[in-house]
Amino acid sequence: MPHGYAQARSLFDDCITVAATDPRAAHNRTLAQESGPMARMAPVRQKAYAAGRAAAHRAMRELGHPRAPVLMAPDRAPLWPKGLTGSISHSQTCCIAALGRLDQVAALGVDVEEDSNLDSDLLPIVCTVDERAWLSAQSKTQAGVLAKLIFSAKECTYKCQYPRSKTLFGFDTLCVTPDPESGQFEATFLSDVPHFPAGTRLHGRFAMGRGLIVTAMTIRP
Repeated sequence: MPHGYAQARSLFDDCITVAATDPRAAHNRTLAQESGPMARMAPVRQKAYAAGRAAAHRAMRELGHPRAPVLMAPDRAPLWPKGLTGSISHSQTCCIAALGRLDQVAALGVDVEEDSNLDSDLLPIVCTVDERAWLSAQSKTQAGVLAKLIFSAKECTYKCQYPRSKTLFGFDTLCVTPDPESGQFEATFLSDVPHFPAGTRLHGRFAMGRGLIVTAMTIRP
């Protein structure tokens, strides 16, 4: 089973297909229509891009959809085939794609990160005052990894809401409250974003283990 698949699969309902690939592998291939942006990418980014598209193609097959190109929009977001929506994420060792049909799922978000401490220099950039207060109450041995979890949850939420809002925003737009016991998190908008006024709460799930942090979110129609 590809690294990260089990964690991601556990976070989504059965109507959503999940696939995982290894971005370090040489066998990941893009379709001809998808290869254009790769010319402008560094080699490491090329491998991650190819792994993401390969994972997306696998997820299509599991969904019963013919393999089709996932192009890149001018804003770098994936352009999914008609009738589908999805999300792609990659870390150094794992790439995950999640895919669903638009009549069942309005938007998806997935993020995967290495299970390591968030760089301390990034803490005041990524985490709000309330999030840092929550982290200060956690075990010192776990606080750094939990800060990385907050980072991942914000990345996941951003990807999930973007198809609706089409709006770029910073980490301080969201406040994430994780519940390590249940494996769930809540992301609250702290300022207005199109379709997501301040105070809107979105709910996600997460899994930590085997060297990875995986976060997932689904918005229903």
